[in-house]
This record gives sequence, structure tokens and C-alpha cells, in this order.
Amino acid sequence: MPGRRLTRADRQQIAAGLAQRLSYADIARRLNRPASTVGREVARNGGPARYRAELAQLATTHRAQRRPQPPAPVQRTIEHLGPDPDATAAFVTDLTTALVETGLPRTAARVMACLFASESGSRTAIEMAQHLQVSAATISHAVRLLEGQDLIRRGRDDRGRRHRYFLDDKAGLRTVAASVAANQRFAATALRGAELFGAETAAGSRLALAGRFLERLGDDLIRSAEKHWRDMVGDRSDEYTLTSHAE
Repeated sequence: MPGRRLTRADRQQIAAGLAQRLSYADIARRLNRPASTVGREVARNGGPARYRAELAQLATTHRAQRRPQPPAPVQRTIEHLGPDPDATAAFVTDLTTALVETGLPRTAARVMACLFASESGSRTAIEMAQHLQVSAATISHAVRLLEGQDLIRRGRDDRGRRHRYFLDDKAGLRTVAASVAANQRFAATALRGAELFGAETAAGSRLALAGRFLERLGDDLIRSAEKHWRDMVGDRSDEYTLTSHAE
């Protein structure tokens, strides 16, 4: 059957065919094999004049023993705990989309999602570039933006000299801060527009309504987020507030 490995009996038939001066095609038909299979077998074992079935069998066995064996299964490391890779990739895609909707650029959102899904909460730039299949320059631009927003921090890799990027403990809180800041900028701009157009105009009235709504919503969100964060983590010694980072 084409595709199976040559057996000792196959090699004996090849040797017999060569002794009868048959062509590779004729020998192959006897074996129900491609002529190329017979040609390769003869060429790697001395050629037509020196081919010997037993020597070819021994050589094949020796080559098989010298092939590198697949590594033995290893226990899953901490980084590989959790769902299977396909489920993880699907989740990272969903989380990236959600982060983009908060205002983060897509690559920065992918980096954040990648770190959230990492068991250690950290990766090197090279690991992220390989995981996200982007260039090192793209990762560098994204991490600078995220560092600037205090969403990640940089440290040394214990296993080498590379920088390692860590998801900040308050990344969730600071993501809210970024979203609130964007809303407040919109609110402030809308209110300036209301003054420009005048309250008596339809455009001015529309802008004033939107601006006041977003302004109040942002204030409520800031107070609520800070309260729930302190209730959950009990971190009252940290002076970080959404108010100072949303202005």
C-alpha cells in the first residue's frame, strides 16, 4: 500500500528486481509503490550495483534509532494552567474588544488582554511580540502608552537581563479612570460648544444637555468606583484616586 514504510520483504523484492535488471518503475509496480520510493531507497543504500536487502534493512533500523525522540510529556507549568489554548485565544480576543471600547488603541488593548490572561500577570516584550505576532517596535510603542497611563509597570526578568512588563494591581481601576477621563473631556468640550452656539440655538441646547449628563455621570462613576475598590481590597493606605487621574 502506498504510504507505508518499506519492509524487509519489500527490500528483498527490490534486490531481486535489480538483479534481474528491471527498471525502478517495474519494481515499483510489483510493490504497488511509486517509482520515486524505489529510487530513493536504492540511492541511499549504495546504488543499483551495491544494493543489498539485509544491509539496507540494517541501515534503516540504525537511522531510526538515531532520530531524536520527541520530548517526554512534562507537567504543565503555572503559565499553562487554565483553559486550553483555543479557549484562551478566544477570551483574549473578546477582552481586547472590550478594552478597545474603553478607548485604548487596539495594540495596547491586546497587550493588556495578553497580560490579564497570563497566570503570572507579566511577560517580556519578546514574549508578547511572539504571542501577538507583531514586531518588537509595535510592542515598544504599546507598552510606552500603557506605562504612561500607569496600567503596566516595568521590572527586571529574574531569569535574564530583559525587561519584564507587569500588569499593575490597580489596572482595572485605572482602566475606569481612562474611560472617565475620556467622558469628561467630551463633556467639557460639549459644554464649551454650548456656550459658543448659545443656549437659544438647537445645537447649543443639544450640546449643553450632553455635556451636563456626561459630567454628572462621570462624577458618580468616580465616587462609586473608588468606594467599591476600597471595599473590595481594603487598601486605604494608597493615596491613588480616580479623581486625580481622570482630570
